[in-house]
Amino acid sequence: MRYVMKEKVFCLGNDYTVQDEDGSARFVIDGKTFSVGDKLALLDTDGVELAQIRQKVLAWGATYEIFRDGELAAVIKQKAFTLLKCRFTVDVPGPDDLEATGDFLDHEYVFSRQGEEVARVSKQWFTWRDTYGIDVGAGEDDVLIIASAVVIDLCCHDDESS
Repeated sequence: MRYVMKEKVFCLGNDYTVQDEDGSARFVIDGKTFSVGDKLALLDTDGVELAQIRQKVLAWGATYEIFRDGELAAVIKQKAFTLLKCRFTVDVPGPDDLEATGDFLDHEYVFSRQGEEVARVSKQWFTWRDTYGIDVGAGEDDVLIIASAVVIDLCCHDDESS
């Protein structure tokens, strides 16, 4: 499934809208303002919370947790000391961990599991708000991939305009 995720321009917090390839609204990411660390909720179009994204403030390096139905669904960590590329681990319960590897300028990311590509994220150049194309492979967890793309944006592109 292909999605377009756009950061809202005039809002407090980190808010995004997500549309499918047909232009239909699918998700809203609502950033909480006035909180210690980043806190966001991924909602469906009816306002039902599908996931929470929380930054671990007292962690070594950029670390975020994704919760679903109150249960920890994934821990996303930015790997330190990588040469020329950003890398993130998406640690999920069980053996299905993901790794996201970015290009030199952090505009292209590939999510892989055991060396096999499962999703791809591309950031548009020269836009007033961060805009991403997100391609999620068949059978993959769309909510987890979109929430992970939000975390990558927070880590690599927060407060940028291109």
